[in-house]
Amino acid sequence: MTGTLLFQSLVLGVLLGGLYALLAAGLTLYFGVMRVVMIAHSAFLILAAYLAWFFHQQTGMDPMLSLVITVPLFFAVGVGMQRLLITRLRPATITMMSVLLTFAVALFIEGMIGFVWGGTQRRIQLPYSGDSVSFFGAQIAVVKLIAFGLAALSLAGLYLLLKHSRFGQALRATIQHREAAQLIGIHTNRVAGFGFGIGLATAAVGGTALSLDATIYPSLHWHWIGPLMAIIVVGGLGSIPGAAIAAMILGIGQSLLQVPLGTTWAQTIFYVALFATLMLRPQGFFGGRLAQRF
Repeated sequence: MTGTLLFQSLVLGVLLGGLYALLAAGLTLYFGVMRVVMIAHSAFLILAAYLAWFFHQQTGMDPMLSLVITVPLFFAVGVGMQRLLITRLRPATITMMSVLLTFAVALFIEGMIGFVWGGTQRRIQLPYSGDSVSFFGAQIAVVKLIAFGLAALSLAGLYLLLKHSRFGQALRATIQHREAAQLIGIHTNRVAGFGFGIGLATAAVGGTALSLDATIYPSLHWHWIGPLMAIIVVGGLGSIPGAAIAAMILGIGQSLLQVPLGTTWAQTIFYVALFATLMLRPQGFFGGRLAQRF
């Protein structure tokens, strides 16, 4: 591997890690506020990508503009899903039962996408789809830079919301100790509903970013759920900073392995990391004090 190719792989890994970090943050919110394993998160990701494609096909709208529609829509769906479905699960078995419930939701979304738009592969063609910029000799696609910028801005906004707002304080208190949060007057069910909505809104942003540079089809969400689950376990369940660090490390690792191993085998890094975490440090490598500071 030449120096230029190595550097380009590192840059692409950082860009991919940013998208992984945004999506993993959403999964972490679900588990943090209600101990829910949200299998359907990646299905909503693909649904958002299809909506971005659909709006572009019908109106010529740039995918970035579709966020004005999809982010509030997904937030509302997330709040409704938490109140109508998740709250009906028994607290003692909510983690296990949420896997089954959200798996069914994922299947429903996949079927709905196939029914409405068919199983044909779709891809958005934009005026800047083929453009690239040179960065110290590495050629980086403009759409990848836009996707990374969108993910980075969304993560920064999420950080500011959770760190510097009253809602963020209530949400962090709920994540750290739900019962104690209730004792000091926090309406934890309402906070959980908003947290669920924010988590699903990250899928809307991530799906839009994905639509810029990916060929999409209804079952694509199964390609994403394994890596995302591995990221939140390696980062530490309930730790958004941990998930972001794990996402960046594994994204770079995947990008570096794609050159010698190919795209398919490069994804094994997620499952090797997941296995190593479960064997060596089941609580995750990047949780603990880091999560508390956030």
